[in-house]
Amino acid sequence: MTPRLLALAPLWLLAAACTPDPAVEAARTQAALDAAPPATVKGPGQSCIDRSAVRNTVVRSDKVIDFEMNGGKVYRSTLKSRCPGLAFDRAITYETSINQLCTQQIVYALNTTGGTLQRGAACSLGEFVPIEYVKE
Repeated sequence: MTPRLLALAPLWLLAAACTPDPAVEAARTQAALDAAPPATVKGPGQSCIDRSAVRNTVVRSDKVIDFEMNGGKVYRSTLKSRCPGLAFDRAITYETSINQLCTQQIVYALNTTGGTLQRGAACSLGEFVPIEYVKE
């Protein structure tokens, strides 16, 4: 019985090591927001946006994506966690059967490898917060 306990101990330690520290995650989120263009929040966040109204998607970092809408409105989604590779090619892809993008929707970093597009890391969208870019 003792060998089993010893065999499970390293798995437990590994799981504990992978659990993100809230303070570290908060610092990473703030750094990602600081890397994005300055913006003013223009209202409360919402859980979904109309996919057909998205004019342009701008990846700002591994944690921040701006959705520029027809008519000039912009929604910023701060991902729940860092999305590896997202900031490199600055593109996403997703699959949905409805005409909305919603919080928790899985998007994938879209990577270009040897001239071929490939899905990369899977990432969960955060709340869609209406913003206005600060003109400097």
